[in-house]
Amino acid sequence: MSGEYRRFLFPHDDERLAGIRDVDPYEYRELAKLDPFTGGLIRNWAPLYPAEFKGITSDGQLIPGLFPIDVPVDPEEVAPTAQMVEAANALLAVVAAHDLPRLRHAVDAVEWQSWSNPEFMIHDTGLRLEFQPEAVREAALDLVGASLGSDGLRQVRTLMRINGFLGEVNDLQNVMNEFSYHFALYGEPSTTEPWGWQLFGHHLAMNCFVWGDRFNLTPTFLGAEPNEIDDGPFKGATAFTGRIRLARELIASLTEAERAAARTYATTDAPEMSDGRVDPGDERHLGGAFQDNRVVPYEGVRVRELSEDSQDLLLALVAESLTHWPEGPAKARLRQIREHLDDTWFDWIGGFGADDAFYYRIQSPVAFFELDHHCGVFLSNRHPAVFHIHTVERTPNGNDYGRAWLRQRSRA
Repeated sequence: MSGEYRRFLFPHDDERLAGIRDVDPYEYRELAKLDPFTGGLIRNWAPLYPAEFKGITSDGQLIPGLFPIDVPVDPEEVAPTAQMVEAANALLAVVAAHDLPRLRHAVDAVEWQSWSNPEFMIHDTGLRLEFQPEAVREAALDLVGASLGSDGLRQVRTLMRINGFLGEVNDLQNVMNEFSYHFALYGEPSTTEPWGWQLFGHHLAMNCFVWGDRFNLTPTFLGAEPNEIDDGPFKGATAFTGRIRLARELIASLTEAERAAARTYATTDAPEMSDGRVDPGDERHLGGAFQDNRVVPYEGVRVRELSEDSQDLLLALVAESLTHWPEGPAKARLRQIREHLDDTWFDWIGGFGADDAFYYRIQSPVAFFELDHHCGVFLSNRHPAVFHIHTVERTPNGNDYGRAWLRQRSRA
């Protein structure tokens, strides 16, 4: 229901919101460290960031040979590399000289792993767009558009605007606004050598890697609270409606026995959940910020055991989850996922009703997609609600940030 989230708006004089209304992002970062809740999250995440990257696995062991670099890329699957290089060079031309060292990092720098999705700053990587001139902001977003295409850029801008809208309805534009995001470049823009860019902030984190015709866009975190704008110049914008619809269609297509196998818990806040299964910050999703090396065992039902119609619905859900990718690399990603469909698992937590909150995960040796409905952070709902959504995409077995490709390059 449109506007349902408004029942959960905090009063303007709410103590927590009033206490951060007059601080800038750097002051808020220090306050977050002192807060019992957010400070605990930061302390838990701190030792994970500098850890040597391995990648998400199902059992702690990397599966070799999944991401070869000696196989030519199909012409229909190539990255838009030339356009990306042109846009990256245009960005470099407008960034002030004293800001270039902050913007730029080595292609294999650990700073890739510094991204996060809360509204409070953890790592000040790259340039904070809200403090950059309009020309820099536009050039950075032009690079995003050159990389993702028009539909991908539209989705990114929608999430940025929803973040700004959340700031407006809570009178917290100092903490959450349309440009409260960090942007960084990795490597030297090139049509033949590896490089990439990173955009991250509240409810939006993208790590884009390109090497010639090859392209990867994981880890990616996309979220929204609320998942709509119901007032102002961007009224009518929504997020994740396609994924939600297809996920409900998929679970409804299963037989009773298949649903029972797929569902690990009947509700999103089931008291019988094992210790640690629900994280204070991430709730049910497992592949979020600083989880680069997490071991996530397969759960739910094996997709090859489902009907052909259900398998088609799952692939439609995957395709919908790739609509922010550029056309060619999206085809490559979907093909790779199809090739491993027999080793793909589908997990569900929550109810099956039309208005029930839920979590799902699609996981295989090459794919990791999550969607989770969350409790309120800047809305007051104490239980997961359909208008607060987190999604995660990873490339398991070591190719987040294009790292499996880079490692092969270093050994060549």
